[in-house]
Amino acid sequence: MFILGRTIPSWRMIATDETKRLRGFREMLRSEDKEIFDDLMRQCKLYASHASTMTSVVKEVPLIMSMLFGQHKRLMELEKQLNLRADSE
Repeated sequence: MFILGRTIPSWRMIATDETKRLRGFREMLRSEDKEIFDDLMRQCKLYASHASTMTSVVKEVPLIMSMLFGQHKRLMELEKQLNLRADSE
């Protein structure tokens, strides 16, 4: 009997495994830094469907790209807010 199914883990599973692997790093951070780290890890999960489209043999590449994208998006949103405030003054 053959079992049919997925042979490659989903990106969500990889992101979860990598997050678990980084627990030691997280535990060494100060309390306020743990919140920042947790937010970075949430970026990975938030963009999991996007990252799953990347074909990379290095599983950290989609992880890092998700983090970078999330941070860049936030930066652009903050720039827009600053520009709106500067324009209204």
